[in-house]
Amino acid sequence: MNFHGKDIKIFAASASQSVAKQISECLGLPMGKSEVGTFSDGEISVSLFESVRGSDCFIVQSTCAPVNNNLMELLIMIDALKRASAARITAVMPYFGYARQDRKAKARDPISAKLCADLLTTAGADRVLTMDLHAPQIQGFFNIPVDHLLGAPLLASFLKERIGDDTDDYVVVSPDLGSVTRARNFAARIGCPLAIVDKRRQKANVCEVMNIIGEVKDKKVILVDDMIDTAGTLCNAAVAIMGKGALEVTACATHAVLSGPAIDRIKTSPIKELVLLDTVPLPPEKKLPNITVLSVAPLFAEAIERIYEDKPVSSMFV
Repeated sequence: MNFHGKDIKIFAASASQSVAKQISECLGLPMGKSEVGTFSDGEISVSLFESVRGSDCFIVQSTCAPVNNNLMELLIMIDALKRASAARITAVMPYFGYARQDRKAKARDPISAKLCADLLTTAGADRVLTMDLHAPQIQGFFNIPVDHLLGAPLLASFLKERIGDDTDDYVVVSPDLGSVTRARNFAARIGCPLAIVDKRRQKANVCEVMNIIGEVKDKKVILVDDMIDTAGTLCNAAVAIMGKGALEVTACATHAVLSGPAIDRIKTSPIKELVLLDTVPLPPEKKLPNITVLSVAPLFAEAIERIYEDKPVSSMFV
């Protein structure tokens, strides 16, 4: 990289050490010297071991589980950089926690995604770089610039190489109605037709009936979603698809939250392969043989380089 003006520094909080290191390697930069720890009473401690005065600083931290600890780490590190006279602070959040609390689903609900946006701004972040927000309109919760990266091109490119010219043998399926737009764009990228899983509960206390809109019989199916949390929707959709005569099911998603019974459900599901991005670190006990993890570091490195050089980020996805 040809740097100009201010120098650039990449710092990592505890949740995204691996991704931050890979980003630094892609940029040919050393990692920023910092340490995140806790005091004896559990309060978070952040120490910076190098000057950041006048620097363009990027803090890499996914606010995944433990969500509150990781969010607080990020806020405290932003504050430390701000008080050390950093010229600009960008919060690089591969996974943005609380994104599903983006509206009032019932009376007296909080809108926690908006609160997180306010906290980041108040702490001193000048901009946010994130990937696949559960609801893209969350960008409007911020009064600072938000660069929103997409995970679909990475997943589509990986699967496109595997499919080759055999696109007629495959069909992309949305696991629910809320993911239709994402699945349609994904299908267009790899040149395959689209189908949709429509869940309906006929009456109270009766199991949901799954209808497949589109043809999956004798097809190899690719299920697409933005995140997998408890894996209930994904695994139920896979069972319904196989019941309609599909040959096999491959699933892919950006964020591997995988909480609660997710791993047990995936183990017993008919999903042949699960392709994920490493926006959320996957602990060893969750690394099943049929899980493939792709790195987001090259994409984030390119976005960081563009932000630093004041070039557009949107053109990365044209």
